[in-house]
Amino acid sequence: MTDCIFCKIVKGEVPSYKVYEDNKCLAFMDIFPKNEGHTLVIPKKHYEIITDAPDDVIKDVIVITKKLAKAVKEATNCDGFVISNNNGKHGGQEVPHIHFHIIPRFKEDGLKYTWPAKKFSEDQFRQSADRIKSKL
Repeated sequence: MTDCIFCKIVKGEVPSYKVYEDNKCLAFMDIFPKNEGHTLVIPKKHYEIITDAPDDVIKDVIVITKKLAKAVKEATNCDGFVISNNNGKHGGQEVPHIHFHIIPRFKEDGLKYTWPAKKFSEDQFRQSADRIKSKL
């Protein structure tokens, strides 16, 4: 995708604060960080959402995300961290290129990272589970 900001970062057309790079993945600082150390991990090849990418690409990105989460935790001395991946505009994805956020969390950082829970009946749970299983 020619107008993808992350593809431009991969190509070196847009500057970034890189923290990791290999032949398949790139990790760099989020320029709109939620906390110090907020890092993004992406595959170098463009895929819009997680279900578009081959399994081996996702495996590579997840392994690097795990490695970087450890480094971010140690570098920031955070109390915890969030690893998130949003998919599609209505899933909260702002850049249409698969990316995983590593967001350090601190006891008093003031960030809210919960959504209100919804209630469903046993029948609704069963029907939803059956629909999902039928698509596997």
